[in-house]
Order: sequence, then C-alpha cells, then structure tokens
Amino acid sequence: MTQTVVVIPARYASTRLPGKPLRLIAGKPMIQHVFERAREAATKLKFAEIIVATDDQRIKEQCEAFAARVCMTSSEHQSGSDRLAEVVATQGWADDTIVVNLQGDEPLTPVSILEQVADNLANNTTASIATLATPLHTENEYNDPNIVKVVTDKNGMALYFSRAPIPFQREHSGTVKDFALRHIGIYAYRAAYLKKFAQMSACEIEKIELLEQLRAIWHGAKIHVDIAAELPGHGVDTEADLKVVEEIINQT
Repeated sequence: MTQTVVVIPARYASTRLPGKPLRLIAGKPMIQHVFERAREAATKLKFAEIIVATDDQRIKEQCEAFAARVCMTSSEHQSGSDRLAEVVATQGWADDTIVVNLQGDEPLTPVSILEQVADNLANNTTASIATLATPLHTENEYNDPNIVKVVTDKNGMALYFSRAPIPFQREHSGTVKDFALRHIGIYAYRAAYLKKFAQMSACEIEKIELLEQLRAIWHGAKIHVDIAAELPGHGVDTEADLKVVEEIINQT
C-alpha cells in the first residue's frame, strides 16, 4: 500500500526575514505552528510520517523540543525539491511513496489542501508532481511579478509557470479570471521522481524565472494542477506578514 508522508523544509537563512522558522507567532515559533498543521492533517488523513528538513542546528533543537522528527540536510541545496530529495534518500522510502512538501513559512495552511494535493498525485498516474492553484481576479494580480502564474492543458497538466502575465492577452475579450491561475507553492511528489530530480541540472528558464518547477517541465515531467478546494492561509515573508498571521491565530 502506498504511503504518504509530509516533509517541511525550513531554512534559517531567509533573505527577507532571517531566522524565519524560529520567529514567534502567538508565543510559539512559526515552525511549530506549521508542524501542528501537518500533525492535524496526519491524524485525519493517516499520513505515515512528518519530518522537518533543515540545515540549521538551532531549528533542529527547537523542533525536537516539541517532539518533531528532524532530518538534517545540506546547506548547499539550491531548491526545496533538492532538499526533499536528500530526505527521501536518507529515509529510504519506497519509490511509490507520495511526499507532500509543506513550506515552513505557511502556518495557516488548510488541512484540506494537504489532502487534495496528495490525492491528486495518487489519482493522476502519469504525473510525477501535483500542485494547486487559485483563480486570479484582478489585473494587478495578473501583472504582479511576485505572483506566479500557471497555464495548463485540457487535462490539468502544467504547460508553463511564470512571473510574467501569461497567457498574453492579444485579442482576448474575456476577463483575467477566465484563463489565468495563481500558483500555490504546495507540492506532492513521487519519491522515485525526487531521486531523479536531484540528478538533473538546472535549466536556463529555471534560472531566469527562479522557479524550480520549470526544471521538471524542461526535463519532460508532468505536473498536475488542480484548483485548490480551500484558499491557502497567509504566508510569512516579512515582519508585516508575521503580524497579520499572529492576529489571525489570536482570533481563532
């Protein structure tokens, strides 16, 4: 029987918010909030394991203080997928294991979308990766380079991801929400594919856009994209984000 696991990558050296996983939100380090979301999902969905993947001893010690399993990984990884690949190799998981990547700066991630992304990969056997998206509603979102857009084929397989507004409206008379999707950075991978991914060289479009999923497409992998069943919670990239998330948590 195929098992599903959750891996939470957590780096200390964030450019915009150094030490981000250990920043306190409502009295707990952010990484603990993320772990508790995964544990809630594991209780409901029978995820086999939850592992925090980090390259920092301070994060390791903090995670062990709230009884999280930790896998120490290299500080040289260029992407989250590379870090996950090291965890897969270290843990010796079977090739058909589904590995859900829950980012360490997403403390408000709904349990429902963890389940959804894992189920989508299990149900789409030609895909090596599954991910989620939501509709775009405004021109500002469509043109914002900080919002990653994705275009899919008729079967929901990704054609391209970009920070640019895609597809370009040359003569289209509809609205943005008719065709544009906003990518959400949550993934499920097959363990066998992560092992291959770690051996792939970064491609030029990945380097230009700074989007690691383009490496998978460039090398021929299929990425299934579905509309998220529930809107993702507010992520944390800045001091202002910390305050917003803390207010939300304190209200629940």
